[in-house]
Amino acid sequence: MNIDDLKKLAGTDKIQSSMGENISNVASEKSAYQRKHNIKPGTKEWFRLWFAQPGLTGEIPMPRK
Repeated sequence: MNIDDLKKLAGTDKIQSSMGENISNVASEKSAYQRKHNIKPGTKEWFRLWFAQPGLTGEIPMPRK
């Protein structure tokens, strides 16, 4: 069994590594938004900002204001 067979069995042969987003750019944008809007860690707004899944739930983590 070779590495390609193992990847196929594990289902990782179809996963895109970054899904087209640069993670450091996204984190920088979220950090700037957090500072601008004075969002404190642990608050409801903070969890929405960092953990929202727009593609799954439709929730918008950084509303345009």
